[in-house]
Parts: sequence; structure tokens; C-alpha cells
Amino acid sequence: MKKYKITVFGAGSWGSVLAHVLAENGHEVHLWTRNADQADEINHQHTNKKYLTDVQLSADLKVTNDLDQALEASDIYLLVIPTMGIRDLVREINEKIKSKKLFIHASKGLEQKSHKRISTIIKEEIDADKLEDVVVLSGPSHAEEVIKRDLTTVTAASENVESRKLVQEIFMNSYFRVYTNSDLAGVELGGALKNIIALGSGITVGLGYGDNARAALITRGLAEITRFGLCFGAQESTFMGLSGVGDLVVTGMSTHSRNFKCGYYIGQGMTPEEAVEKVGMVVEGFYTTKAVYEIAQEKNIDMPITNAIYQIITNQVEAKNASLDLMKREGKEEA
Repeated sequence: MKKYKITVFGAGSWGSVLAHVLAENGHEVHLWTRNADQADEINHQHTNKKYLTDVQLSADLKVTNDLDQALEASDIYLLVIPTMGIRDLVREINEKIKSKKLFIHASKGLEQKSHKRISTIIKEEIDADKLEDVVVLSGPSHAEEVIKRDLTTVTAASENVESRKLVQEIFMNSYFRVYTNSDLAGVELGGALKNIIALGSGITVGLGYGDNARAALITRGLAEITRFGLCFGAQESTFMGLSGVGDLVVTGMSTHSRNFKCGYYIGQGMTPEEAVEKVGMVVEGFYTTKAVYEIAQEKNIDMPITNAIYQIITNQVEAKNASLDLMKREGKEEA
């Protein structure tokens, strides 16, 4: 396998672990963080204790808080930062780079004000003569399990077959398997919207409901995600795959998920604001719910679960009452 020079932007749990995977695969990996103390810790102790407990990262990782240095090091850029920070970072990158770069992103969300997907933001902010392509890496993957080399499968999506195959090549190994997909919109929307349903799943468990309720929520949540995606040109089959049902199941069923945790705390009686604070990291589903609710209202897309979660996190209704309201809706055909 050919070795590449790759810069990973974002040293949270997922960014650090993806950088670790790439380093284990033999690539020259530079990890960028704005936090000088964090860079020093990873460089010298090979740990990232704020985000990953009892984890030893590859000693081959080269970490910097100098953006110019990070940009100069590679021709492939992997963005793994919260959605709310993507546009500002990409705009800053565009001002500094002089040649074409391949952009990969592994973030899952929609921009708040514009409601745009991350690939759209990148294409808007990077000049055409500086952009090789955009690929999204998404699927059922907890950083805490990947770092242990638990078997994981994800999807690399791009409209360009060579670009998605390249991303497949640089990540593939014995424990991290990558499939390819041409449905960029579907993969991004599946990854973003599953966080809404994961919030709902956490709320359901926090309220004390069992497996029946959670299975119903996840199944009907998938129907909403698919309905939404089809309105924006996504392929229905994508939502039956890794970045759809796969990501939804792993995020909606696991305490590793910060979205699930946030929902659980709300179900237990915390205010939404208290729950987000207790999680201590960005809860993408909190922001995606608001964006998707606004889009659904504008486009008249039927999304009762999303509507209910929106009402809960905006303190319009208590979680228990929202769940009962969902159950008492008029009967419908399933399909």
C-alpha cells in the first residue's frame, strides 16, 4: 500500500483515534489542535486524557498547534471537528494553501443557520483551484472501540470513484474495514440525523422504558431519516447501510454515544442545558435537531419524532408528555 502524508484537524476522541489508525497503517500523520497543552501531552506522553481514558496513542503521531505547519505537512486533509467550527476553519485553510488538496471529513451534523451539509460548506469555502475533492467517512464507529482494535466497518462516500477508493485504501486494515458509496448526500444526512434519534433513545431509557420502546423509536426514526433524505436526492438504499441503520443502531444503543448520554440525562430529569453541560463535549444531535426541525417545517416533511425531541430540548414540553403524545397520534399505515 502506498504511504501518504495526512493532516488530521481536531484532536478530540474521534480525530485522535482516526489519526492513530492512519499512523498504524504506516502513513505520515500530523494531528492539529488549537490547544498547545494538548499537543504537548500527545507528543510526549502519547495520551489524550481529556477525551480518551487509559489509551496509548501511536508514538508516530506528530502533533502541532501551529496551523501553518499542519497545512504544509500534507496533501490530504481530514477534518474531525464539531460542525459549528467547520466553516471558519475551512475558510482559514483556504487563505493559506496554494495547491490542490483532498479533503476528507468525519464530522456529523448540519450547519445551524444555513442548514447545509459539511461537504457543501467545504466546496463553498475552498477555491476550485485548491480543491481536489471532498470525501465523507461515516458509519457505526465508537472511538473507544476502534482504539481497542474492535472490528469496525464504515463508508467512504464521494461522487468521484477514485477519491472514495483512495480513502478506502488509506484506512483499510485488519480491524477497520471501509466500503465505498457514491451517495454523498445520503451518507452525510444519515450520519447527521441519527444523532437526533440517539437523543430520543437516551430520553426513552432515561424515562425508564424498555427494549420495546427503544426498538420502536429507532425503527420509526429510520423511517424519518429516510423520508428526509429522499427529499434531498439521497438514495433509499444508503439508509439501509452502514451510514444509515448501522450508525443509527450503534449510536442509539450505546452509552459510548454522547448523544445517547445527553438524552438519558434529560429523561432522568435534567434540563437540556444541564444535560449538555454534564456530557462535557459537543452534542451534535442537540444542534442537528434544531436545524432539521426548521427544514422539515419549511419543506412540510412529516417528522413526528424529530418534532417531539425539538420540543423537549427547547423546553416546550416535558419528555414524558412528549413520548405519550407520540403514542396517541392517529393510526397510520407503516409503509
